[in-house]
Amino acid sequence: MRRRSLALVFLVAATAYPQGNPADVEVLPVQGNVYMLVADGGNVTLQVGRNGVLLVDTPPPHRPDTALAAIRKLSDQPIRYVINTSVDADHAGGNEGIARTGALPSDIPLVNTPGATAKESVQILAHLNVLNRMSVPPKGQAPAPSAAWPTDTYSGSDKELYFNGEGIQMMHIPAAHTDGDTLVYFRRSDVISAGDLFLTTGYPVIDLQRGGSLQGVIAGLNRILDLAIPAHHEEGGTYVIPGHGRLCDEFDVLEYRDMVTIVRDRIQAMIRKGMTLEQVQAARPTLDYDPRYGATSGSWTTAMFVEAAYRSLKK
Repeated sequence: MRRRSLALVFLVAATAYPQGNPADVEVLPVQGNVYMLVADGGNVTLQVGRNGVLLVDTPPPHRPDTALAAIRKLSDQPIRYVINTSVDADHAGGNEGIARTGALPSDIPLVNTPGATAKESVQILAHLNVLNRMSVPPKGQAPAPSAAWPTDTYSGSDKELYFNGEGIQMMHIPAAHTDGDTLVYFRRSDVISAGDLFLTTGYPVIDLQRGGSLQGVIAGLNRILDLAIPAHHEEGGTYVIPGHGRLCDEFDVLEYRDMVTIVRDRIQAMIRKGMTLEQVQAARPTLDYDPRYGATSGSWTTAMFVEAAYRSLKK
């Protein structure tokens, strides 16, 4: 049975989403120095402390002022860092607005340069593939504004940062939702920001054009499970902030990973039988999970997920 305290946290998380007024931006305390900001159904992770504010992903580009007002209720310190979990517009589209308005308009002295000052700025961190896809988009698409590009990238498996008295690990999960996905783990607060590697609102989004794959998504979910530790009877402990949806713990990720793995095995078996995409769609390999995760309309439908999974496994 779920502990009452955890159930209350999840209830607050569910009601934090903007139901009646889409202009609402809500902030939910998670644990330690970490908070979850909800804007238009997408989640932004906040870490606050005496050194400033760090964001994992940014709110939608039409929400910078509203989101900044919500952040300022937690801290009057400048935003020092933004970490992008992917190149998606709903996670990186607000980079330019936050970079422009997030740092306080104060001058700081330059070390070893008496009398010289510079404006504080927001550093945007991401995997190198995020920068590549922002600056050199597919043919026919305009590049993102340069102010939205990452100012610092990493190309290996991970990058580390120490901020507000806490170690922060950025871990690259290759070929998952995209080819530039980053998991962010706040070690002292014991919170994982998963981006769109993990959702509670639908099936995983596999962006084949940007290097995503179904196997990579499963690998990313397994990485979260390797990091997460439950507190009591599989509940509590490490909290996981999904890209979209309610606040979660290890058990929620475990259920989601098992669902994705089962669907993967079904589609893989159909491919081995020589079934075409149309035949796989007609067989409805996600049928028993559709009431919880399925969608027939919107930006990511069940049919789109099955097609992306099929094409990913077919390769």
